[in-house]
Amino acid sequence: MSLAGKTLFVTGASRGIGLAIALRAARDGASVAIAAKTAEPHPKLEGTIYTAAEEIERAGGKALPLVVDVRDEASVQAAVEQTVQRFGGLDICVNNASAIQLTGTLQTDMKRYDLMHQINTRGTYVTSRACIPHLKRSANPHVLMLSPPLDMSPRWFGPHVAYTMAKFGMSMCVLGMAEEFKADGIAFNALWPRTGIATAAIRNALAGEEGMRRCRTPEIIADAAYAIFNKPAREFTGNFLIDDSFLYAEGERDFDQYRVDPSEPLMPDFFVPENMPPPPGVSLAPAGAA
Repeated sequence: MSLAGKTLFVTGASRGIGLAIALRAARDGASVAIAAKTAEPHPKLEGTIYTAAEEIERAGGKALPLVVDVRDEASVQAAVEQTVQRFGGLDICVNNASAIQLTGTLQTDMKRYDLMHQINTRGTYVTSRACIPHLKRSANPHVLMLSPPLDMSPRWFGPHVAYTMAKFGMSMCVLGMAEEFKADGIAFNALWPRTGIATAAIRNALAGEEGMRRCRTPEIIADAAYAIFNKPAREFTGNFLIDDSFLYAEGERDFDQYRVDPSEPLMPDFFVPENMPPPPGVSLAPAGAA
């Protein structure tokens, strides 16, 4: 497997999961457009598009840092065109940018509702739409959404319906676009973590430093994404994948390598359907456990 010579357009790639996916591809010598908002250092968030570019180039890839607001169609379109102009084409689109707020209906004001839907659902749609004409010319084009399986269980909607709708909107893009562009040979797949992933969202918005120790590292998502991108696009599309189950099917057996702290129980993530159990040897803390 190799992504040598491939070009990726990754939203939200200045840190966390997006950067991990970019770095995994860079190790093969891939070219990566870093499409993110952070151009100046942020007091609570690590990394900028420029520090990410440096890391990608140190890893062996080529980088194009681009200030992009996925809510702005013109911004996205211009960034995709710059990517194609710089690297000569486009092979992979990763819709990673996301906003989260886990509040109920009365606690979620419309400004935050709009932000989540504009970044998650609309941003995914806009970015995919801008990339598709170029992906049609790729030998093995892939679009990946960091979004969950479409499990219509009330337990995922009741506590935070606005956020759930925004994330499921990304997954509905997978469902629809995989079918729409099947004849063009463009793969559309969704990838979602079984556990919390050690990112700024966990630290700042969900579970703090204690929660970080009960997470896996972003590398598990990066390794799963890498395996997806090496699949034949015409044969592997429309899938809703959980990271460890997919990697297990690909032959991976050592999941402890991804644990931030092997002495701590793993924190389960949202949206993992009950009919998608963990692979052998993987156990999680009970949902809601402290």
